[in-house]
Amino acid sequence: MQKKIDEKSKAIFFDRDGVLIEAPVVDGKPKSSKYLHQIKLCKNIEEICLKFKYSYLLIMVTNQPDFKRKINTKKNIKTINNYLKKKLNLDDVFVCYSDNDKCYHRKPNPGMIFDAQKKYNIDLKKSYLIGDRWRDIGAGNKAKCRTIFINKKYNEKNIFKAKYTIKKIKEILKIIK
Repeated sequence: MQKKIDEKSKAIFFDRDGVLIEAPVVDGKPKSSKYLHQIKLCKNIEEICLKFKYSYLLIMVTNQPDFKRKINTKKNIKTINNYLKKKLNLDDVFVCYSDNDKCYHRKPNPGMIFDAQKKYNIDLKKSYLIGDRWRDIGAGNKAKCRTIFINKKYNEKNIFKAKYTIKKIKEILKIIK
C-alpha cells in the first residue's frame, strides 16, 4: 500500500527485549539476550506485526548498553536485530549502545524516535510506543507518542505513566485500530 508523498506516516515503535523477544529476568529485572540461539519471540508478536504492517511503519528502538559495558559484542547485537528485522518484517531498527543516561538516544530520552521521525516523516501523535520498562514509556511520552506499557511486574518503579497498561501484548489489538 503506497502512501502519498505529502502524507505523514504513522509508526509503532517496539522495544526489543521483553516486547519483541522474551527477556531473561535476573533479580526481578529484564536482561538482554546475548546470542541469536538464546532468543525466543514473544507470544503473538508475529501476528501483531503482520496485522499492522500495511497501516503503520514497524520500528524497533532498543537500548543495548551491554556493548559499552563489554558484556556483549556489536556483532551479536546486530545479528539478533537483523534476524528480528527480517523475521518480523520491521521497517527499521534504531539502536543506542550508550550506557550514559544523558545520551540523547538512550531511552528514556527520545533521540531514536526523533531520528525515525525525521527519516520517515512520522506523525508522532498518531504513533504508538510499546514497551515493558519505564525507560520505554519515558521516551514515548517525551516524543508525544501514545504509550502502551506491558506490565511484566519487574522489580523496578515505573516513573512514567503510560496512556495504556496491559498484561499481554495481544491486548494491543483492542487499543490500536
